[in-house]
Parts: sequence; C-alpha cells; structure tokens
Amino acid sequence: MQVERELAGLQVTTQAWRAGGERIGLVPTMGALHAGHLALVEAARAAADRVIVSIFVNPLQFGPQEDLDRYPRDEAGDLEKLRRAGCDLVWLPGPAVMYPPGDATRIEPSGPAEGWEGAARPGHFRGVATVCTKLFMMTRADVAVFGEKDWQQLQVIRRVVADLHLPLRILPLPTVRDTDGLALSSRNQRLSPGERGEAARLPRALQALAGALAGGAAPQAALAREQEALTAAGFGVDYLALVVPDSLQPWPAGASGEARLIVAAQLGSVRLLDNMPVMISSRSEA
Repeated sequence: MQVERELAGLQVTTQAWRAGGERIGLVPTMGALHAGHLALVEAARAAADRVIVSIFVNPLQFGPQEDLDRYPRDEAGDLEKLRRAGCDLVWLPGPAVMYPPGDATRIEPSGPAEGWEGAARPGHFRGVATVCTKLFMMTRADVAVFGEKDWQQLQVIRRVVADLHLPLRILPLPTVRDTDGLALSSRNQRLSPGERGEAARLPRALQALAGALAGGAAPQAALAREQEALTAAGFGVDYLALVVPDSLQPWPAGASGEARLIVAAQLGSVRLLDNMPVMISSRSEA
C-alpha cells in the first residue's frame, strides 16, 4: 500500500494508473476509521480498479466553537486497517497542501446545503464542498463513495458534482450500523458507556416514526411525539424532520411517496446524526 503526503507523488501514481486504463475509486475520510469506512473501501474496490482513501481533518468545515482539536486521530491504526482492506494508496495531505499560501477560492453551495446542518453549522458545507472538489481533482477519481449516514452531505456533494460538471460518479452506501442500530461514527468513541447505551434510542425513534408514517400517521403529530420522547430521555434535539430526499425541503403536506427522516441530537458532548428512508402513505394526514 502506497502512502503519499505531497501532491507530486500522488499525481505520478494516478497518471500511471490512468495511462494503463485503470479506473480510480476514492473514499474521502477524516480518519479515525471504523467498519463503516471499511465498507466504503469495499464498495470502491468493487466499482474501480484502484482505490484511494484520503485522510484529512478539514479545518474549513469546523466552526470556531466546534471540535476540530478534539476530533479523534489515529494515523497508525488507520493505515493498518487500510492495508488489511486492500487499499492501493492513502492520500495524507497536510493543511498546507490542501490550502497552500495564497489559497483564496471557496465553493458556496446552496439548494440542499440550506437548512438543517447548514443552519446549525454556518459555513460547514462550504468547507465540505471545497475540500471534496479539491480531492476529486487531485486524485482524478472516476467514482467517489460516500455513506448515507451523512444524508445532507451526500445530497450537497451530488449537487456540486452535477452543477460543476465534474467528471466522476458519486456512489452512495447505506448507513452501516452497530448491533443495536446506532449509526457508526468516529465521534461515537467519545460517548461515555452510559451515553453509548442511551444513544441507541435515536435509531429506534426513527424506526418507530418510519413505521407509523408508513401506516398512515399524521407526520407533524408523529414527529412531535418522538421529539418529546427523545428530549425526555436526555437528548438535546436540534431537529427531527421529514424531508424530500434530494432537496432536503420539508415534506409537503398531503404528499405521498419516498421521503427521508433526518435527525440531529446532542447527547453529552457528542452531536449524533442519523436518517432513515420512509414511504409516506397516501392515507397520511397533515
């Protein structure tokens, strides 16, 4: 497995791969890898001839009050996991490589970037869109794999790729969950043992909502009940919403079809995100 930290070395390798007619798959990460990330690597391996995993904790997507310094890092452990997973190249740029002196260009997404995480974390999706576009161009990837766990991020990246006519395909992968249903996340390791047990209430709430809505329950009343239950259990709920899957707009009253439940909730010092698909019955009321 090759490890590159400078752009010149990355470019020599990707140019050789392309000259040989090989397709390149990219898995962008911020490290602290878990089974969810390794599932992304496996999907990239199935979709391409060569797999690059990038590890870069992107300062541009963290706000001044957020946890950049506390974000978990384990470079040696990550490299060993990727070696066992059959990764071809790990791209490990530093901040000066990604944002060199004089760097002045940012991508400002709108559409699906507005509201929800975009409102809770101003500037977050600017950072995500900018760094992902840089990674796409640096690696010259043919396909990039993203988990559905960060649903809004996935829609933002899809929109950016479409709007900028970037020459790659975005491949989504369903959320990888622990045995109790909690969506895998690098931040989960910061939960205390007690908080970790309580965290499983979040996916259970989404499952209960999905079942109720599929059965014809009124969306607003069902959402309010589950949010009240989560608050009573000690979660600080930022939002719990039913949205149009690709645009992230609130689900229209009286509409039926495939929707998405999204949630963000604070438990202790950790902010948990999750989402789940749901089929809204034509019998549902407002």
